[in-house]
Amino acid sequence: MAVANGKLGGTAEGKGWGLCRLPFWGGGSGGGGGGGSSSTNSSASLTQHSHRSSSRSQVGQAEAAGTDTGRQHSGGSTVKLVARSLLPTRRRLRLDPPTKLYFPYEPGKQVRSAVRIKNTSKSHIAFKFQTTAPKSCFMRPPGGILSPGESIIATVFKFVEQPENNEKPMDQKSKVKFKIVSLKVKGPMEYVPELFDEQKDEVAVEQILRVVFLDAEHPCPQMEKLKRQLAEADAALEARKKPPEDAGPKIIGEGLVIDEWKERRERYLARQQVRGVDSV
Repeated sequence: MAVANGKLGGTAEGKGWGLCRLPFWGGGSGGGGGGGSSSTNSSASLTQHSHRSSSRSQVGQAEAAGTDTGRQHSGGSTVKLVARSLLPTRRRLRLDPPTKLYFPYEPGKQVRSAVRIKNTSKSHIAFKFQTTAPKSCFMRPPGGILSPGESIIATVFKFVEQPENNEKPMDQKSKVKFKIVSLKVKGPMEYVPELFDEQKDEVAVEQILRVVFLDAEHPCPQMEKLKRQLAEADAALEARKKPPEDAGPKIIGEGLVIDEWKERRERYLARQQVRGVDSV
């Protein structure tokens, strides 16, 4: 509106200048002076209108810039997430087997698989298992924190369904999938699953593992390797179950108790002997 009013005012004043100039072109300096003052006033008015218009346009541009900045900040996290999903993931863990979980095919039974997880980074890494069938599958341990270079063999349990529609046993395809996710943590700490909920933006998908069934009656390299990993995992579990060995101070304490009991027994027998002698 300020720009529109300024243009209209300038047009009206231009017409006034023409009417005033016609009779006094040949006149003296007084008419020229009057025309000069009118021209000066009009130019000053136009200058004020132009300043107001430019100031308002600058305010509008500043508001627009502020809005754009807000939009950039709000969309910054989304852009980062999209860019991170497009970039190749840098692995923090090394899995063995790397992409598959081998299970012996035994319909109607609960079978086991194993995977070795090793922290190949220079930081402490938390890991967690996820599965599409939490009711029929579970992992031991379901998650944990590995120090740099540390490794662990995780055991995966799965119930094998009976084949349907006269399907051959080894042709059965499992739709169950497992996923291992990782998270960088500051240092050694107690593992809690809530770590992954609190830092969702930092969670990385290490690998999606596909289920592969093996014929339990026919040996193969994958089956032999699975047996070795399961045996190692069972041995590690038994080692964790064992109570810690008795420390030195505790044994000494027990010895002191036994020695004190012996001394009391000897004093008691000595008193009994003294009483026997006195009675005689």
